[in-house]
Order: sequence, then structure tokens, then C-alpha cells
Amino acid sequence: MAKDLRGADHKSHLSRVNRIEGQVRGVKNMIEEEKYCVDILTQIKAIRSALKGLELQILEGHANHCLMNAVSSGSKKEAKEKINEVMELIKKSSKS
Repeated sequence: MAKDLRGADHKSHLSRVNRIEGQVRGVKNMIEEEKYCVDILTQIKAIRSALKGLELQILEGHANHCLMNAVSSGSKKEAKEKINEVMELIKKSSKS
């Protein structure tokens, strides 16, 4: 799994995670400082959106790397497994 994230996108993924981490710390501080609930909820919505963006970016990389390799390998079994794996992720993602 870790090999899927290596390469040019690796830095982009880490940058997004660091930004999200900062947003979460910001929400923690807002709660500690008893900030207005609507402002806290707005920041939580931004975090959820950022996580969704990261999820899609990683899924796209997976499709372009692992799925593409499975399809081009000529192994129908491997291709079917990877397609099913991606479909399960999409199904789970659509429920959240």
C-alpha cells in the first residue's frame, strides 16, 4: 500500500495532511477558547471538505497506478480484483 503513495504526489499528499492537521489544531483551540459554535462548525466543514479532497486525490492516484497496472498486466483476475477494490471504496465513500 505504501508504494502507491510514492512519487510526485507523495509531497502533495503530505502537504494536504499537514494543512488538515493544522485545521484540526485550530478547531481544538477554538473549542478551548469557547469560540462561537457556528464558527467551529464552519471550520469542521472545511476539514471534512479537505479530507474529501485528499481522499479523491489518493483514489485517483490509485486508479492511475495500481488499477492501470492491473489492467495492462493482462491478468483478468488481477484487474477484476482491483476494480472491485476501487468500487468498494467508492461505495463506502458515497455513504459518508
